[in-house]
Amino acid sequence: MSSHEHPLGISFEFFPPNTDAGRDKLIHVRDELAARKPRFFSVTYGAGGSTQARTREVVRAVSESGITTAPHLSCIGSEKAQLRDLLAQYREEGVDSLVALRGDMPSGMGSIGELRYANELVEFIRAETGDHFDIAVAAYPESHPQAPNLDKDVENFARKMKAGANMAITQYFFTADAYFNFVDKARALGVEQPIIPGIMPITNYTKLARFSDACGAEIPRWIRKQLESYGDDSEAIAAFGTDVVSRLCQRLLDGGAPGLHFYTLNQSAPVLKIVDNLTD
Repeated sequence: MSSHEHPLGISFEFFPPNTDAGRDKLIHVRDELAARKPRFFSVTYGAGGSTQARTREVVRAVSESGITTAPHLSCIGSEKAQLRDLLAQYREEGVDSLVALRGDMPSGMGSIGELRYANELVEFIRAETGDHFDIAVAAYPESHPQAPNLDKDVENFARKMKAGANMAITQYFFTADAYFNFVDKARALGVEQPIIPGIMPITNYTKLARFSDACGAEIPRWIRKQLESYGDDSEAIAAFGTDVVSRLCQRLLDGGAPGLHFYTLNQSAPVLKIVDNLTD
């Protein structure tokens, strides 16, 4: 094993940049993170057709690193024929992993598409392509923002897993017990596949608060208060964030988490500081 190879089973998520400068930066970040021999990279997907092409471009660029690259695939707003074409294109391009999501309800769009839920999307991919793709789905340890309660949410999650998913990646969270509780509930419903915690580095309080409100991730009050107290001191925020998230990651790994999936926001430094703090 090379000195850089990380036996922990880490993976990293990117989003498609809007600018040429952003694309150049992403290639640099890709190379820095590829050196850590991650299990895979994933590339997010925005709503609407224009970004689908961008996701494909970024998947091509990222997979040139030699690391397995999994595009996000969303069923909301897509018809089966469109998805069928996309799956064929990905197969031709050598892609063999996908992250299958319901996707966000697009505002002002009449049609939500022929497939309404992620379990239907997973079933569709399996029916069309057999076992060609490794499929990951999303999990929400603190409950999906639109779920009536956690138990209903875990039932929906189990349905997705039984539809043919190979693993799950969670929404980010900062309370380890939320993850362990979710895993216990899923196991009780017969889910056996790996459930990988999604990890968000803390680098900017305002951005984090905005993200978290949008996706239903809880920022514990003590973390909120501490971050607020730093004001604009970005160094103090970054140092505190690295410490808090490193401890969370270590607790998850010590408790049996099967790896860690980092939401990089297309930056390598914050994530690598955390990875370097972890022990097997």
